[in-house]
Amino acid sequence: MNSLRRTLLLSLLAALVVVFLAGGLATFSAARTEIDHLMDYQLRQLALSLRDQQFGPPVATPLAPPEESLDFVIQVWDNRGVRLYLSRPHATLPALAQLGYSTVRTAEGTWRVFSIPLLDRVIQVAQPMSVRNRLAADAALRMLLPLLAVTPLFGALIWYLISRGLRPLERLAHDVALRHPDSLDPLCAEHVPDEAQPLVRALNHLLDRLAQALSAQRAFVADAAHELRTPLAALQIQLQLCERATAPDARAAALAELRAGLQRTTHLVQQLLTLARQEPDAANTAEHEDLRLADIARQTLVDHAALAEARRIDLGADALDDSAVVRGDAAALRTLVANLIDNAIRYTPEGGRIDLGVRRDAADTKDARNWLDVCDSGPGIPADERARVLDRFYRGAGQDQSGTGLGLAIVRSIAERHGARLVLDTSALGGLRVAVGFPPVPAAH
Repeated sequence: MNSLRRTLLLSLLAALVVVFLAGGLATFSAARTEIDHLMDYQLRQLALSLRDQQFGPPVATPLAPPEESLDFVIQVWDNRGVRLYLSRPHATLPALAQLGYSTVRTAEGTWRVFSIPLLDRVIQVAQPMSVRNRLAADAALRMLLPLLAVTPLFGALIWYLISRGLRPLERLAHDVALRHPDSLDPLCAEHVPDEAQPLVRALNHLLDRLAQALSAQRAFVADAAHELRTPLAALQIQLQLCERATAPDARAAALAELRAGLQRTTHLVQQLLTLARQEPDAANTAEHEDLRLADIARQTLVDHAALAEARRIDLGADALDDSAVVRGDAAALRTLVANLIDNAIRYTPEGGRIDLGVRRDAADTKDARNWLDVCDSGPGIPADERARVLDRFYRGAGQDQSGTGLGLAIVRSIAERHGARLVLDTSALGGLRVAVGFPPVPAAH
């Protein structure tokens, strides 16, 4: 288990041990420096204290073993270089003295030596460096032992403080766990630490998006159920008429009505599925790619040419700029153009005209975009209704054409997914002009 509390505790204790070790090394170094100064002073004072001592010629008989606690070795030479005195004959010190302080390496270890000429003799006092190292280590250890002894107390205190610091997060997690699935109100961040505020804000943003998505889904389901109720009821009535019809002509007419109703219902269901797939929050794994709007427009014109010809509508393109490149989902953009042309054909009277155009804003224009325009010579849409026709299932009053009221809603959804701007106004042909402005492809692409 990846416990934040345990990770913080171990990390802080490890950092504390590292600090103790660093402090111990610093203490040892400082103690060693002070002991060196003090011991050097003692070496000099001990040498000076032997100035008035009398030393006879060296004796042949061995001296008694020195006291083990004595750390100093003393040698005395006369002015002819004859050694008059040696406190520890077994010590392997140089037979010649180097005046002043010096550090000498021998088989017995490293020694600190002080030599000084006094009257008619030379006095040398030496001390092993191991003594100084031991004293410095003892001093550092005595300073660190109390800190090491209270380390468990530090650990308990750190554990308590970490637990206390994480308590607001635990309360926050408890509040989230107790929520109902449909409770999407923002989380209270009043007592949450500053470090956790970004997490709370991100969660609240997510909850807000979920609330909007859930509200849109509920509205979509309610609208879909309402819109499907009427055609399904009509299909049931038409089916009953087919069952009751006895004459061949009556049965054929009833079957034709049933077939037309099935086609309308199938189209409605297809539009509903298309709208659900094109929602901005819907899961969509299609990769975006660089696309030329002119190519999509040409293909859509070919696909709808037969339908336009059947209604004697002049369907064509006034200008298709091949340099207008956008980044998006090819299938979704084909659906967008197809819905625009399908709506234009549906509401343009026979003998009318529909123009499709692709153009670019000037490169130096502020907020330059690539535009797709669909203009028709139909009745158009009043200015006060243009915002509402983008809503699902909305159809203006007095419409005699069959439709689902989803075409422009699908267009708006696809445009929002691609960051495009949707504009509805009056066309030069007298009908409706729908313009979709896509952001240009970044230079990196």
